[in-house]
Amino acid sequence: MADGSLISLKDKVSEGEWKARVDLAALYRAVALQGWDDMIFTHISARVPGPEHHFLINPYGWFFEEITASSLVKVDLEGQIVQETTNFINPAGFTIHSAVHAAREDAHYVIHLHTDQGVAVSAQKEGLLPLTQTALAVLPSLAYHDYEGIALNLDERQRIVADLGDKSLMLLRNHGTLAVGPTAGAAWLGMFFLERACKQQTLALTAGREHVLIAPDAAQAEVASVAGPGMGAMSTLSWPGVLRRLDRQSPGYDA
Repeated sequence: MADGSLISLKDKVSEGEWKARVDLAALYRAVALQGWDDMIFTHISARVPGPEHHFLINPYGWFFEEITASSLVKVDLEGQIVQETTNFINPAGFTIHSAVHAAREDAHYVIHLHTDQGVAVSAQKEGLLPLTQTALAVLPSLAYHDYEGIALNLDERQRIVADLGDKSLMLLRNHGTLAVGPTAGAAWLGMFFLERACKQQTLALTAGREHVLIAPDAAQAEVASVAGPGMGAMSTLSWPGVLRRLDRQSPGYDA
């Protein structure tokens, strides 16, 4: 553990904040179990319930598999740390996440990743193609944002928000993937499908663009009509399973 002397915050924060901390720590651990982490880089954040517009993000320098509920750092929308801690945060993570949290009331959780398959598809001119059933479920919710370099320029926030619009998923061109959700489970399931669709596309395209089969338009419409309304229900079923898996394979996230 990065800081073995870490004191539990369970009895020092509100019940709502503690739940957000536990769910966010679970997201970090689940990403690590999937092999989606990028050492100490990329970020997942959660809005703290209440009127203060605070959110939680990972302490810079900690691996995702080390994150606990108490280790998460609470900051305001200006990136100022608003709790007693010896940890600090990554400014690039603040830029992307603060933009989405400030603009989208429903974006309680924001996941940003740099997986091999997500970055690969983000760098392809056509973006995510309607090649698989998973991709068809993702495409109606998918937005794109052009690459502007390392996300340190606060002016980029307004362009990220404009490009995201009302979508819940995004490919950050030449950079990676993004998912938002009103719950940890919703954000997780959206990212799971997006990452899976990207992996399937990178595998399929090893045959060459001319040898892949685009799904028929009618099938695309059919999947879109079913997948959108069903996503919320599926997330309520899948998220408890994610937590049970963590209890078995990565316990301690809720400390």
